[in-house]
Amino acid sequence: MSGQGRVVAVLGPTNTGKTTYAIERMLGHRTGVIGLPLRLLAREVYDRIVALRGPSIVALVTGEERIVPPRTQYWVCTVEAMPEGMGADFIAIDEIQLCADPERGHVFTDRLLRARGLHETLFMGSDTMRATINALVPRVEHIQRERMSELVYSGQKKISRMKPRSAIVGFSVENVYAIAELIRRQKGGAAVVMGALSPRTRNAQVDMYQNGEVDYLVATDAIGMGLNLDVDHVAFSALTKFDGRRMRPLAPNELAQIAGRAGRGFKSGTFGTTGDAPALDDSVARAIMDHSFTPQNKINWRNHALQFGSIDRLISTLEVKPEDERLVRARETDDLKALRTLGQVDEIFARCSDGPSVRLLWDTCRIPDFRGISSAEHATLLESIFIDLHQHGEISEDWLARQVKRIDRIDGDIDTLSKRLAFIRTWTYVAQRKGWTRDESHWRGATRVVEDRLSDALHARLTEKFVDRRTSVLLRRLGQKEAMVAEVSDTGEVTVEGEFVGKLDGFRFRADKGAGGAEEKTIKTAALQALAPQFHLRADRFYNAPDTEIDFTEQGGLMWGASAVGKLVAGQDALKPQVDVFVDDVAGPEVAQKVQRRLQHFIDRKVAALFEPLLALSKDETLNGLARGFAFQMVENFGILPRAAVSDDVKALDQDARGGLRKHGIRFGQFTIFMPLLLKPAPTRLRLVLWSLSKGLSEFPEAPPPGLVTIPVEAGAPEGADTMSGYRNAGTRAIRIDMLERLADMLRSEDSRGGFEAKADMLSITGMTLEQFADLMVGLGYKAEKGERAKVKPVTAVVPDAGEVAPDTPIMDVAAEPVEKAAPEESENVAAIVDEGIAPIAAEAAETPEVKAAIPETPAEEILPGTAPDADVAEVDMEVFYTFTWGRAARPNPNRRSNDKPRGKGKPQGKGRKGAARGDKGGKAQNFSARPPKKEKAIDPDNPFAAALMGLKDGK
Repeated sequence: MSGQGRVVAVLGPTNTGKTTYAIERMLGHRTGVIGLPLRLLAREVYDRIVALRGPSIVALVTGEERIVPPRTQYWVCTVEAMPEGMGADFIAIDEIQLCADPERGHVFTDRLLRARGLHETLFMGSDTMRATINALVPRVEHIQRERMSELVYSGQKKISRMKPRSAIVGFSVENVYAIAELIRRQKGGAAVVMGALSPRTRNAQVDMYQNGEVDYLVATDAIGMGLNLDVDHVAFSALTKFDGRRMRPLAPNELAQIAGRAGRGFKSGTFGTTGDAPALDDSVARAIMDHSFTPQNKINWRNHALQFGSIDRLISTLEVKPEDERLVRARETDDLKALRTLGQVDEIFARCSDGPSVRLLWDTCRIPDFRGISSAEHATLLESIFIDLHQHGEISEDWLARQVKRIDRIDGDIDTLSKRLAFIRTWTYVAQRKGWTRDESHWRGATRVVEDRLSDALHARLTEKFVDRRTSVLLRRLGQKEAMVAEVSDTGEVTVEGEFVGKLDGFRFRADKGAGGAEEKTIKTAALQALAPQFHLRADRFYNAPDTEIDFTEQGGLMWGASAVGKLVAGQDALKPQVDVFVDDVAGPEVAQKVQRRLQHFIDRKVAALFEPLLALSKDETLNGLARGFAFQMVENFGILPRAAVSDDVKALDQDARGGLRKHGIRFGQFTIFMPLLLKPAPTRLRLVLWSLSKGLSEFPEAPPPGLVTIPVEAGAPEGADTMSGYRNAGTRAIRIDMLERLADMLRSEDSRGGFEAKADMLSITGMTLEQFADLMVGLGYKAEKGERAKVKPVTAVVPDAGEVAPDTPIMDVAAEPVEKAAPEESENVAAIVDEGIAPIAAEAAETPEVKAAIPETPAEEILPGTAPDADVAEVDMEVFYTFTWGRAARPNPNRRSNDKPRGKGKPQGKGRKGAARGDKGGKAQNFSARPPKKEKAIDPDNPFAAALMGLKDGK
């Protein structure tokens, strides 16, 4: 390209409107070409020109995209893809300072030296190129552009404190992704922009940022190349980058190129560092703010006058050294590496015997290594493409179709999709080359469709991974003055501004479990701010709720339906627990106090209802002396006292005191003194909670299931838990204390010294098997001796004695004499107690007439030697039985004289069932009962038999 037109260098810092000026100048000419450093920027400029002049006269040409209408007047291209020799009226090259870039600088230098418009040529870039352009471009004019806004250094900031509309810059894909993930957790999300993205993905990400869906942008240094974004602050996460060969520090002018993206138009911007990047030196920061940098006196150059006689000749022309001192021969680039590698392949060397073949090989080597896997693998791909082109004049469509089909998949993560996108870019580039495929339009369209599909999938994955729309929306609304709208469903699900944020459990908000730490904090802040009115409404509803909607748990929690609203804590009085409420601070003290009052009312009423007998006992003013002290102990122990613990106090109580206590329902049992009404499931459940609070337990024992007579003994349970549960431990199982007293009543009639067997009634009331009952008895202090014997078969018929019932008398005519069951003596009358080491009273059973067997016994003399009476039975069924005897030694009686002889070995002493006290000689039986004499029932004067009854009474 050559011409005699005007050449102008438009130089200055970023945000001076250089690109906009170039577009305006180009549209003032009939034809024009503008070269841009990135295909992303090329697409942006193309869209701007199409919006002004329509798509029919504007072309877009990049390495992977080619849109060329038939009546094209204006060409928007990447610098590498600029057409040559077309004689355009206007030519512009943007970011001309890239002449110094180690990788691509030689291309920009070639355009600086050789690209000219017929009427006008513009070079836009940094002022550091002024001296070099003056030296290399004759008759160049200069236009100095000043920045339209101020750029200020703001120092180092944490990412968590980064203000909205900020761009954080990283210099590797890994760094960009790590920063984006951190911002998602702390700020709600970020858009991601990298040069490796397709234009479609990049545009989708930028639109998401520009539209305000996210307030943060994470990008590589690609944003420094003229991309126009609404950025207020630019933060560098690193100050070094890998330039393809080594890690090197960024020069001040490179930092300025990126930092200049902050503040667009007349809006000022700021820049600084973040993450692991240290703060900038004062001199560097000042240079960026003043746009004062070291002039760029050396630029990269590569010979454009190539000779294609042979591979070696081509390589030698590429290695020609420049003549001007400002030009530096470019380092070996990827295309030259590929040419050297393929030149060593015998088949390719043999094919390159003429100029067109060498030129074709060079064009093949210029295919960019988008995949970036390895130079050897890239050379292998180029070899296949060249052989196809050289042998058939085109790339095999079957082979190309297989390559494209293998890539056409949208499953996988971000890295997988990014790799596929890099692969399809190779075939998109190949499809753009004229004459390389049989059907150019088909393959250009096919590769474009696959790239677009992969781009959309990558955009979706990036958004899914790095954007939390919920947090982003809430953060944005938090910064606004208008109150946020919160809604709470019947199930407690909370939505703020239409976004689900969590659940309201009682008066505490629980953020969505899917949120991370910082994200959860943001969600909770926004939700609680919006939920403030909801807390008051809910508190009013709770305060007016009936007690049936509130309950306590066995661990002391207080529930409102399925929501935990508080917990019980120990008070000064065991029967007056206090309440600790679960209310978020944002709800305010008024809500917390209302909830606290309602819960305190509930638990006070619950205690009053379930422990009414106990509270009545504590308030009885008629009790005095020992009775009052004993009542205090009962209240203090929630209505249940092991008798062994208060045996002396019980003995000290007189009959009047005991009578006063019995009026309150206290039962003096042999093992336990208790109030039967408090053994019901509801009082038991509450008693365990109150007792656990008074003991300061961290884990409360749970109440046994209702209706069970015995339960397994819980290992590790705190001492006294069995008593508070209404049970007494005995062996491996515990028995309910009221049923234990019934069992004790049965045991009084047994001979505990001589031994006895368990009766069916004993097993029935305990609901145990014989083996379990034996373990229970051992736990109560008895010895259990196991035996085995022949099982006696039940008698099928009983013949009554003559004279008992006439043979012909019907059963219903037999007058059954009423048998008055003697009420069991109060166990406090029993002289000895199990807990004191003395067996219960074993009263001698009254003689009962024996039932004569219906089957007469076989005389002994009729039994044959060696033959059992039931020898005709094939087998004799055996049964196990236990004989129980008292197993504890008697406690010595300190009141007995030393010369007294013991009355028995542990046998309890007391009244016998035959009416005579042991030791008396036929005297009148002594009554040791503490029960007052039973009043005779008065005769009803209205009874017609009253006179006769009175007569019988008088004559008794």
